[in-house]
Amino acid sequence: MMRHAMAALALALSAAPAFAEPLVWGVRFDRLERRVKDGSDLLAWSLDASVGSDELEFVWRSEAEYDLKADAFERLRNQARLQVPISAFFDAAAGVMISTPRGPDRAYGVLGVQGLAPQWFEVNAELFASDRPFARFEAEYEGLLTNRLTLEPALELELPLADDESVGFGAWGPRLEIGARLRYDLVDRLFSPHVGLHYERVFGRTADLRAEDGEARDALFFVIGARLMF
Repeated sequence: MMRHAMAALALALSAAPAFAEPLVWGVRFDRLERRVKDGSDLLAWSLDASVGSDELEFVWRSEAEYDLKADAFERLRNQARLQVPISAFFDAAAGVMISTPRGPDRAYGVLGVQGLAPQWFEVNAELFASDRPFARFEAEYEGLLTNRLTLEPALELELPLADDESVGFGAWGPRLEIGARLRYDLVDRLFSPHVGLHYERVFGRTADLRAEDGEARDALFFVIGARLMF
């Protein structure tokens, strides 16, 4: 499956149009935050750095959870991907993703779509292809309460398609994350601090693996952080 994903990426690269001038770049921390609950203190981030044009964009995506008490990453994923528009509101993406903690390193081919769905929901659907594949779906909504104050509910569902016990994945045992953050645009949209709640739960075989390791099936965090754009 990994070979097929790499072949699809190569095809996307060869078929993609050349970068158009002028190039536009940007860095965006969708979330840079601290997540706190009894016995746990995490630093988490979700970062996109991009360069390209309206026709073709290169994106480096980094997602992490760092345990401040254990001084170690619980999760660290880095993607390199190309994105091309497929409609007025959606892009298709192809690339590679490297996952380091937790457990052994993993490499995946990535195929996905992302964009703005009806009712102004931002959605992202991805397939991570390897001999231990999984899929992910994300949805966020920005509800304007005032010109500067925004309530942002978010959902992320991750579904393992095969067992990968060394990283805590059980086939068809999903991991669900639900959050709500109240954000204030302090400097336009360049710096927007937020507070909120973040809830995680695992199900099925994935939950069984967590229980075998003495870990809880769910957790509720208080979060404080910011969205940053450059």
